[in-house]
Amino acid sequence: MASLLDLESSVHGAGAPVCTGIFLFGCELNSRASSYTFKVSEEDGSDHILALNTVCLTEGAKDECNVVEVVGRNYHNEEIAVPMANLKLSCQPLLSLNDFQLQPPVTFRLRSGSGPVHLAGIHQTFSVHRQDLSDDDFSDEDKDFSEEDEFSDEEELSPIKPAKKKQKS
Repeated sequence: MASLLDLESSVHGAGAPVCTGIFLFGCELNSRASSYTFKVSEEDGSDHILALNTVCLTEGAKDECNVVEVVGRNYHNEEIAVPMANLKLSCQPLLSLNDFQLQPPVTFRLRSGSGPVHLAGIHQTFSVHRQDLSDDDFSDEDKDFSEEDEFSDEEELSPIKPAKKKQKS
C-alpha cells in the first residue's frame, strides 16, 4: 500500500532545479506483501527523490526481529541490497531515518519477520529548466570584457622589494 499527497510546490530562479511537488509516501510490508517497489515513469522528465523519515512496527506485530532491506543501484549502476532497519517490538519498534534519500527505482523488502512494518517519508519531484543563452542575451559591455581587464588592478601594484639589511658598525 502506498499513498501520495501533494503538499506544496515552489519555484526558484531560472536554471536552478525547481521543486514541482512534495508528496507524502507510505508503504506497509508484511507476510502477505513482503516487498514494495517505488518507481516512476521513464517518460517523466522530472527528477525524483524519496526521503524516508521513519520505519516502524505497527499494530499486530509480533516480538520478533523484522529486518527491512532496501534494494537499489550503486554508482556503477549495479543492483545492491542493504539492510536498513532491524526492528523488534520489545526493544526497538521505531527507527528514525532523518530523510534518508533514495532515487527511484528502489525496492523495500521484509527480509525476515512477519511485520507489519510501515515506512513513511516524502517524495519530491524536481524539474530543471535549462535556458539556452545566445549572444543576443549579453549586452555590449559584457562582450568587451577581456582577461586584461580582469588583471588590470594587479598590474598597477608595485612589486614587493626585499627589506634592506642594517649593517653593524
